[in-house]
Amino acid sequence: MTKSSSTISNSPLSELLQTSLTSIPCVNIRKNAKIKVAAGMLVQYLETFTDSIVVRDNTKPIGIIGGKEIIRGVYKNPSSDFFEMKQVDDVTDHRLNVVTADTTVNKLISLWKEVGRAIAFIDMGHEDYAAISVKKMLEIGINSNSEFHISEIPKKKAITFDKDATLGNVMKLMLENKNRKILFEDTNQFINDRLIIETIEKFDYLVGTDNFLDIPANVVPLDEAKVVSEDLSLSEISKIMYDMSQPLVIYEGQPITPWDICLSLDKN
Repeated sequence: MTKSSSTISNSPLSELLQTSLTSIPCVNIRKNAKIKVAAGMLVQYLETFTDSIVVRDNTKPIGIIGGKEIIRGVYKNPSSDFFEMKQVDDVTDHRLNVVTADTTVNKLISLWKEVGRAIAFIDMGHEDYAAISVKKMLEIGINSNSEFHISEIPKKKAITFDKDATLGNVMKLMLENKNRKILFEDTNQFINDRLIIETIEKFDYLVGTDNFLDIPANVVPLDEAKVVSEDLSLSEISKIMYDMSQPLVIYEGQPITPWDICLSLDKN
């Protein structure tokens, strides 16, 4: 459904996402599962479908775990003990945003700002939930006819790392700046939480690795942001990001993320 630029922010999700509102299933994990299991699941699901996994106590959802919890945990305890001895519930974020089909874009974005995490869930009944992530919000952007263009996105400084950076340096940047994607300086390449977790998986979840934070960041295969030169519309930039497995666009040297698109929808 195409929405005019003046109605997106105050429109309910059910109106903007009529047929696909509940199309993304909730990914679940038991609270007593090992962190290793959660990390393996996040490698599969981060940004592809949903940014976080719902933690359950039996059938009851009690919180979420995402890349942020893994990065923070490894930064504090860079050893296999974190993955083998810790349980999911030890690092769970218990702020679980449950919304309804009538929740407006404005209300949803406000909730996300409060908790610093762009994920929410819709109760489907029968102990079943659907996920609402930033990728789902890109669908709204795609179907909009807003006159908003990416040149109107507020300018922000790119967070970068250099060729001498260690994994510890990069993880510290992520945590301090609350940023999941860090650019390799003077390039369009970037590292993110998913790529670091994939690397941890290759290191057998740090079994026999005592210096993980000191390892050069260049051991991680980097992804590439798409560089665009045109001042794209909200619909055009949303379509580009939707088709990327790990969406990041650079326009005039500025990184643009799906979160920027969410904030733009909130203004329209």
